[in-house]
Parts: sequence; C-alpha cells; structure tokens
Amino acid sequence: MRGRGSVVHMPTLSTVIWVGAGILIGVVLWKSGIGLLRSMTTALPPPPPAGELRKVNVRYRCSVCGLEIRLTLAPDEDPPPPKHCLEDMDLLAPIFD
Repeated sequence: MRGRGSVVHMPTLSTVIWVGAGILIGVVLWKSGIGLLRSMTTALPPPPPAGELRKVNVRYRCSVCGLEIRLTLAPDEDPPPPKHCLEDMDLLAPIFD
C-alpha cells in the first residue's frame, strides 16, 4: 500500500512549456531594457570642426503649408533645399542683398 509521501507529481509538458516561454520572454525584455538604457548613456559625437560649415543667408518656403525658414550655416555656398511636407522647399529671392 502506498502512502501519501510516496506519490511524485511530475509537471505536465504544457506547464514546462509555459515556464520556459515565461523565462525566455523575461530574458528578452531584460536584454532589450539594458540595451535601451546603454544607448541613452552613450556620449554624443563631437561637433564638426569650425572650418567645415560656411555662413550663408538663404531663405526657403514650403509650397504646401507656407512655412518659411532661414538657413544660416551650410557645408557649401549653394546648399540643396530642405524637405518639408515631403516636398523640396522653394528658394525665396532676397529683396536686398
């Protein structure tokens, strides 16, 4: 006759799979969280040397929404137009220059 102490309960296969999946999800979340925190603590790259940017005075207007911007520093004398509203901005002719 078997007593209560001699009965051994084995976990079912589904329980083992759920525990394994939970541990795997926990490890993935831990690694991605640590990676995210490390990416926030990396130093910003140094600014470019002062001689690389040139002073310019160019104005652009967005043809879609009408936003106007003034470009004061550029890598060359004739910079390409920036994009706004997924379109290239139009160059405004200077009144007095």
